[in-house]
Amino acid sequence: MDKNLVENFVKVYQSLSKDNLETLADIYDAKVMFQDPLHIISGLENLTQYFANMYENVQSCRFEIESSHFAEQQIFLYWTMHFQHPKLKKGQTILVEGHSRLKFVGNKVICHRDYFDVGAMLYEHVPILGGFVRSIKNRAAV
Repeated sequence: MDKNLVENFVKVYQSLSKDNLETLADIYDAKVMFQDPLHIISGLENLTQYFANMYENVQSCRFEIESSHFAEQQIFLYWTMHFQHPKLKKGQTILVEGHSRLKFVGNKVICHRDYFDVGAMLYEHVPILGGFVRSIKNRAAV
């Protein structure tokens, strides 16, 4: 596995915005399969549309990559997402830790799976529901 693949992937993600979504084609295969706790998306065209919709709804979104690990044709990235959404946490920045598993074919990602706590990202910041989610998490931690 070439370390340049990781550097290129991270470079694209850290500069990604609604104005340069065409750069996704530099890192993803046309038949990419993307999955996170909320979505399953098949194909580069659908993934590009997903990102376009996401950037329309958030005030900002960036990823801080903390570490990367290689195994055969896979890369594991550990990150913190910093994002602001006008309807969550009064538009303040929300931090969500997570990781991604990337499978490559050649020099492009064919499978991208994200793992993160949806409660920390979304549910804890919704009025009324957030209090219930935090209460449940606190009880489960005891």
